[in-house]
Amino acid sequence: MAQIRRNALVPYTPEQMYALVDGIDDYPNFLPWCRSSEEFGRDAEQVKASVEIAKGVVNKTFTTLNKMERGKVIEMNLIDGPFKHLHGFWRFDELKPGACKVSLELDFEFSNRLVGMAIGPVFNQVANTLVDSFVERARTVYGRG
Repeated sequence: MAQIRRNALVPYTPEQMYALVDGIDDYPNFLPWCRSSEEFGRDAEQVKASVEIAKGVVNKTFTTLNKMERGKVIEMNLIDGPFKHLHGFWRFDELKPGACKVSLELDFEFSNRLVGMAIGPVFNQVANTLVDSFVERARTVYGRG
């Protein structure tokens, strides 16, 4: 099983960063590999959503159920997609007023070796740059901090 761990210290509040990650409908506007995103249901504690990854010849959609603690954590669990297993967390920890640590932890395994060979490099690149993409989005939305 593959693991990805990334974090960043940012001059934004946990609530600001949480709002960006939780804003699934906006993903195609700033994530270059995201062709589409869609929410299928939301309440105060969870959201079911799909994201379509399109990069080069790779075009795959996966669906997760995200359990949320507003401004603190988003836990992602696979419902459907090219994975045997996908589980992860976004965490938003306040460091001081107006600053936080954003952490992404992903554990995943592709549904089979052929799928892994086909989309593994693209998914690894996407996952490895995800935190940086949200930090850039924060600069665009909230200013330099």
